[in-house]
Amino acid sequence: MTKTRLTPQQAWDALAAGNERFMNDTLRHSNQDTDRRHELAGGQAPDAAFLGCADSRVAAEMLFDCGLGDLFVARNIGQVANMNMVATLEYGVAVLGAAVIVVLAHDSCGAVAAAIDQTSAHPTEVTPAIRDELALIQPAVQQVWFKTRRESPYVDPDQIDANAVGRRHLVTTINQLLRSSRVLSEAVASGELGIVGCQYQLDNGRVAPVTSVGMLDIALAEFD
Repeated sequence: MTKTRLTPQQAWDALAAGNERFMNDTLRHSNQDTDRRHELAGGQAPDAAFLGCADSRVAAEMLFDCGLGDLFVARNIGQVANMNMVATLEYGVAVLGAAVIVVLAHDSCGAVAAAIDQTSAHPTEVTPAIRDELALIQPAVQQVWFKTRRESPYVDPDQIDANAVGRRHLVTTINQLLRSSRVLSEAVASGELGIVGCQYQLDNGRVAPVTSVGMLDIALAEFD
């Protein structure tokens, strides 16, 4: 296990400051020049790892005003914690020494909308590979649905808050990471790793913390 260079709180605070710069159009664009390329030629030591959606509007380095070598990024549709993503994040923590993992959902997520559709009475046909990935989001769909609706197990896409599903999926994704990986669980338990689940708001650029695990002091966003 590679020792972390920062505490989880320090690593998160640096990301939060970068997102503030992104929102306020005061970007530094640091670590994006020739000197940084030469510095990284022999290896990498990112202090933060990132599990995000593959959506083209959600580029981690831009949202957090980071540069080359700053973030260890893994992305797929709907930021699902399949075993490939678990292995990737284990590498980021155990080998590279990342002190925080950010799991990032976002507003108007196509994967969440597709998972809602797949939980309806008449789902759209999708490929087997896509269906397998969406199945990892569907528990969050059902949890949100059954909070207020009990008359049918089939979800009405017009009667469910997709962004609330996305936030619930953050919680289930983090739980899945910890259930699937003793490496990550032990790093959290030892205080060397924190995990923050956030939802990116497309209209204002804010990365809003929804939940966290580990030794972190974070003001969580409030949602209706």
